[in-house]
Amino acid sequence: MATDGGVAPGVQVCSLKVDTPQLIAPGTAYKIVRFPFGAAEPTDRFGMHQAVQPDGYVVSDWATDDRSGLIWPSKAGWGHLHAMIQWEAASGTGGYGELRDQYVRDPLGLTPNPNDTTATEHRTPTPGGQFYVKNHGVFVDPGTPVALRVTHNDANPRLLTLAEFKLVIHPAA
Repeated sequence: MATDGGVAPGVQVCSLKVDTPQLIAPGTAYKIVRFPFGAAEPTDRFGMHQAVQPDGYVVSDWATDDRSGLIWPSKAGWGHLHAMIQWEAASGTGGYGELRDQYVRDPLGLTPNPNDTTATEHRTPTPGGQFYVKNHGVFVDPGTPVALRVTHNDANPRLLTLAEFKLVIHPAA
């Protein structure tokens, strides 16, 4: 039986959203999507996305610090990662040939096993809006943060206009 707004007992959720555009430079280097703390949409009852991070580091400005893009799992278990990504329309010289996104464990090298990427997708742009949703399952651990990263190969920097990043942890059996 579900409790707490439809979430099953033992399930822990962190849900982040940002609608402040983030300028993403072109190239092969992925950029961590940053999320504000305590914004309108977040659900973080279990303290997985806090300015004071589990290792003691304090994020003073979410918009400039890559650590604001980290979700620190509250417990070990099977995690479902969800993301929604919206890019500005490509125009002018260059244009998108490919939009890229991925989930990554420990993108900043804070553990012995950094940059463990998964669910990497390279997409060609559509004639309309560049709106994508992705889902993937992974085992998560409290000592290893996860993040959403993006990049593109347009000739010019482009705006990521809206993003959501969610982690749902199901208890280990």
